[in-house]
Amino acid sequence: MNVLITGANGFVGKALSRRLLDSGLGRRRVETLTLLDIHFDAAPIDARVRRCEGSIADAGLLERAFAQATDVIFHLASIPGGRAEQQFELGLEVNLGATIALLERARLQRVAPVFVFSSTIAVYGAPLPDSIDDATPMRPHLSYGAHKLAGEILVRDHSRRGFVDGRIVRLPGIVARPQGPSGLLSAFMSDIFWRLSAGERFICPVSPQAVAWWMSLGCCIDNLLTAATLAPALAAARRDYTLPVLRLTVAQLVEGLARVYGDDRRDLVSYEPDERLEAGFGRQPPLDASAAQRVGFRHDGSLEQLIHNATAQAAGRLE
Repeated sequence: MNVLITGANGFVGKALSRRLLDSGLGRRRVETLTLLDIHFDAAPIDARVRRCEGSIADAGLLERAFAQATDVIFHLASIPGGRAEQQFELGLEVNLGATIALLERARLQRVAPVFVFSSTIAVYGAPLPDSIDDATPMRPHLSYGAHKLAGEILVRDHSRRGFVDGRIVRLPGIVARPQGPSGLLSAFMSDIFWRLSAGERFICPVSPQAVAWWMSLGCCIDNLLTAATLAPALAAARRDYTLPVLRLTVAQLVEGLARVYGDDRRDLVSYEPDERLEAGFGRQPPLDASAAQRVGFRHDGSLEQLIHNATAQAAGRLE
C-alpha cells in the first residue's frame, strides 16, 4: 500500500504519519509513505518515507509526488482561518487551487485512490443555529470555510465520476496543539491545556460560559483512519461526515484540568472575552452526529479522557 499525506509536517500530519508507519492501514502494511509539506523539521527515520518539500500549489511538487501510483491520499494541508483572512490570495491558492490540482493528479491515475479530505466545522459559519445535524445548511463566514466547502463539493463530484473514492470529515478544534504561532483562531483551545498543566497564568479570550466542540489528537487520528478504511459501499452511500465531539464549556474544561493538576489552577485563569472569537468558537450548539457514529466514528468519551488524550503527546505518546 502506498499512502500520500499533504500537510505532513503539521500537528495532525506528523501523528498520522507515525501511526501509519507503526500500525499500517486496516490490515495492510504501508510500503511507501509520501509526505508533502512546505518544509520538514527533521530527517526521515523510516526507509519507507518519501518526502516532497515545497508548496502543494507547485505543479512540479505534485508531479514528483505522483511519480508512484498512490492507493490512499490524506489531504490535510491548508492555510488556516486567521491566516487565510489576512492573506486571501495565499488561502485561495492553497485551500482551493491546490485541492483542485491534487484531485486532478488523482484523476489521472489508472486506479482511483481513496481520498480523505479534512474539512472543517467552519463550513457552518457563524452565528450557528440552535442545533446541527446532517441537514443543517452550510453558510461559511470566513474564506477558510468557503474554500473547504468548495473542496467538499469537488471531492463529491470527482467521486461521482469515479476519479477518486472520496471521504470527507469535518474536524472541530483538535487539542492540544503545540504552543506558538499557528494562524488558528482557535489556538486558545489548546493553549489552555498547556498553560494550566504547567501551572502558568492564562488569559482566556472567551467567557467561562463559552461552549465549544473538543477532540484530542489521538481521537482525530482514529477518525481519519476510520474514514480511509470505510467499506466502499458505505463511502459511496455518504461521502461527508461531521464528526462526533465532546461539547463542553470553558468552565467545565477548567474544572476538569483543576481536578487533574490541582485546585490552584482555577485561580490561574482570567477572562477577557473577544466577541468575534466567542461568536465563532464559543457558541457551538448541540451536534447530532449519529450518521458518523453508525459507521464507526467516535469522540473521546469523557472530559477526563479528553484531558488524558490531549496531553498524552507531551510525554511522547499518542493514545
